[in-house]
Amino acid sequence: MSTTLVRRRRVQKTGVIAGLVVAALVAGFPIFWMLISSFKTNTEVFAYPPQLFTKGFSLDAYTAVLTDPMKLRFFVNSYVVAIAVTLATLLISILAAYAFSRYEFRGKGLMNIVIIGVQAVPPITLLIPYFSLIVALKLYNSYGGLILTYMVFTVPYAVIMLTSYFNTLPRELDEAVKVDGAGPITALFRILVPVALPGVVSVGVYTFMIAWNEYLFALTLTRTNDMRTLPIGIQLLLGQNNQEWSQLMAMSILGMLPVLVLFLIFQRWFIGGLTSGAVKS
Repeated sequence: MSTTLVRRRRVQKTGVIAGLVVAALVAGFPIFWMLISSFKTNTEVFAYPPQLFTKGFSLDAYTAVLTDPMKLRFFVNSYVVAIAVTLATLLISILAAYAFSRYEFRGKGLMNIVIIGVQAVPPITLLIPYFSLIVALKLYNSYGGLILTYMVFTVPYAVIMLTSYFNTLPRELDEAVKVDGAGPITALFRILVPVALPGVVSVGVYTFMIAWNEYLFALTLTRTNDMRTLPIGIQLLLGQNNQEWSQLMAMSILGMLPVLVLFLIFQRWFIGGLTSGAVKS
């Protein structure tokens, strides 16, 4: 290999690394600023010129958040809704994806088109119809209304992803279980689901993220603070006469932790599930 070629590759590698470092700094700086601001007082937050670091780290914002029952209620509501949506979405999508992957039935093509079509509709266009429907079902300002609404947007994606993943699994697995006298449900949950765990995990993490971070429907379909979720609770800190920026940053940091922890724990399965469902057919 010539010296010129080696030098060119080194320059290219250095350029790629430098570009990645710059991109990481640009993407990470807002998170860094939010973290630093959560340890500042409101006076330091509004200081001019802005201070990159605080003179003394203060835990007052975190104390105010973690000792306020109403703020803790926002976290509890988000956990209840996000966990319920994730579990229900996984159960429904696993069963539906197994049917789409392993069986031929009348209307299958039409159902696929409907599922994909639901994904293509901007959620904001459905806000008024869903509000009317939830009120008519007497689910306004309740967990049930939020959970059912979120599932309308999470289930289609989950079915599409898991169907693609189940399509990559050999049908011999099903047949081997049936030879032993087991039914399709046994084959699904004892054989296919464990094998398809990367796909199930990736769908579960994505679903939890959607339900955890959703703002528009949570604002529209709830009325009282005891039913508000975390994104609404954070927004409520920006009042007309009082703006608790340090507490807002602290709640934002605490709100990041569940999704961050989930991603770090399931990172290997999450990435593997996405790539397998997207690349293989």
